[in-house]
Amino acid sequence: MIKIHTVSGYEEVGKNMTAVEYNGEVVIIDMGIRLDRVLIHEDVNIQQFPTKELQKLGAIPDDSSIRNKKVVAITFTHGHLDHIGAVAKLAPHYPDVPIYGTPYTIKLAKGEVKSEQYFEVKNPMYETEYGEIVQVSENLAVEFVRITHSIPQSAMVVVHTPEGAVVHTGDFKFDNNNPLGERPDYKRLKELGKEGVKVLIAESTRVAEPTKTPSEAVAQMLLEDFFLYEGMEADGLIATTFASHISRLQELIWIANKMGRQAVLVGRSLAKYTGIAKQLGLIKMKGAKAVRSPNAVRKVLKEVSQARENYLLIVTGHQGEPGAVLTRMANGELYDIGKRDTVVFSAGTIPNPLNRAQRYVLETKLKMKGVRMIKDLHVSGHASREDHRYLIRMLNPENIVPAHGEFRMLTHYAELAEEEGYLIGRDVFVSRNGYKVEIP
Repeated sequence: MIKIHTVSGYEEVGKNMTAVEYNGEVVIIDMGIRLDRVLIHEDVNIQQFPTKELQKLGAIPDDSSIRNKKVVAITFTHGHLDHIGAVAKLAPHYPDVPIYGTPYTIKLAKGEVKSEQYFEVKNPMYETEYGEIVQVSENLAVEFVRITHSIPQSAMVVVHTPEGAVVHTGDFKFDNNNPLGERPDYKRLKELGKEGVKVLIAESTRVAEPTKTPSEAVAQMLLEDFFLYEGMEADGLIATTFASHISRLQELIWIANKMGRQAVLVGRSLAKYTGIAKQLGLIKMKGAKAVRSPNAVRKVLKEVSQARENYLLIVTGHQGEPGAVLTRMANGELYDIGKRDTVVFSAGTIPNPLNRAQRYVLETKLKMKGVRMIKDLHVSGHASREDHRYLIRMLNPENIVPAHGEFRMLTHYAELAEEEGYLIGRDVFVSRNGYKVEIP
């Protein structure tokens, strides 16, 4: 019997953690945090917070239901904090258990471990290539299948068991024109469908959207259509997007070069994500520079403010997060933002009340200063209904467990599954945090 422990991320967007158990052995998939619970953002170091405080706030998973089990491997689908951010807090519960992920993901996870202030993390961490099948016990093996999302080197994690494969989608969409050149491995997914998928654990964030999520190439066109036209007369140009969205950042750097401006990336997380991406050859920083230390940030923003027409600022703060660079600018700090400036939001608002409120406050402050705002030059990194439908038809799983979403999102996925011939309670299982689904 296969047991799916729905540890966390099953009644919320964030702090994702799932465990697959077969014959008493467990493979953990993801150890994420929920950023809005601690009012933090990509520029803040989660490892400075005590574990008890994070647990009290509901910011990290409660893994007590699996802590005493025989865990043979920890795996990561991709490098976003809602999937790896709790590694330094939770991995010590499983001493010496190896951690696996793609190279970019593991380098980001090592960064989280390195900055941990309360625990010593001794788990070995291995960079795994796409298609490589790693035997983690006599009965279990793990595989990483290439998929596309809004961060490089995302993967679907496959746990191979004697009863069939368990496929965890992680966050994904089917992007066939990704500017970084990444493409979903349709061939391997179809092979898995023929070999036999016992359980599909699928993210549910945008499953209610009755469409296919557009390619990142569409966002590229939206940005170029705005920035690169003859009527562009803006003085100060400021763009904000996810620090981990390497393909989006690459496009903004290219646009800056095309406009004869220098791209300046301001914020600790922007420097972190682009630094690792540059190391792996995933981004070209030609003509661009990234600044992260407080002194360097103040100095460069002073320089930019005196010759705005020469720069394209790329900053953190698209959600209106307290302490992020754009929020501080709107508060009158760092840079005299005003009528001479245009702010381009190349990111959607994360769908929870706190983010919506913070974004509203940010926009109000920018309006009061006379800033010109351009919104929604963005496409999502999450699969919509038709991406999910195609995946179900490719894999033809025996059972489905919707994941990564509020309860209404999980039920939307169950409705889609019923459209495809499944039945809630028979082979589609909507679960909650801390529960388990037993697959006979």
